[in-house]
Amino acid sequence: MLKSARSPFWVAALMAVLLVLYIVLVGQRAVAFIATGIPIGIGIGVALFVVAAIGAVLLVLELRFGFRITRLGARLEREGGAPDDVVDVRPSGRPARDAADDLFPRYKEAVEQDPADWRGWYRLGVVYDAAGDRKRARAAMREALTRARG
Repeated sequence: MLKSARSPFWVAALMAVLLVLYIVLVGQRAVAFIATGIPIGIGIGVALFVVAAIGAVLLVLELRFGFRITRLGARLEREGGAPDDVVDVRPSGRPARDAADDLFPRYKEAVEQDPADWRGWYRLGVVYDAAGDRKRARAAMREALTRARG
């Protein structure tokens, strides 16, 4: 399967652990500010709690997205429909962008022919990711998740 070597699971897990540590530290600082009893300290403490809460919610959403995409990819592989294209890779192990760009029209055409098929959207997302277009890759993967549910 055409894969991007940029996002191994352990890196995501490490980043999640570091973010949780950061959220805990920010929460502790928020409590310390609120405990001062000074109005500006209370305001800063509340603001820090809001920042920590936003960070926690975003972390949960990103992890949930990652797990759902991983399960969908495993399902596609079990069905035998994963992209099996072989592309040149750079010394870093990442797919060569030009090689991935050459694959793009075929996968885009497959989505245009059957836009209701989640498999096409997933494959398109993989090719976008290999080409370095993370924004479109995530959008295509979100669409694949939506189509797979319905």
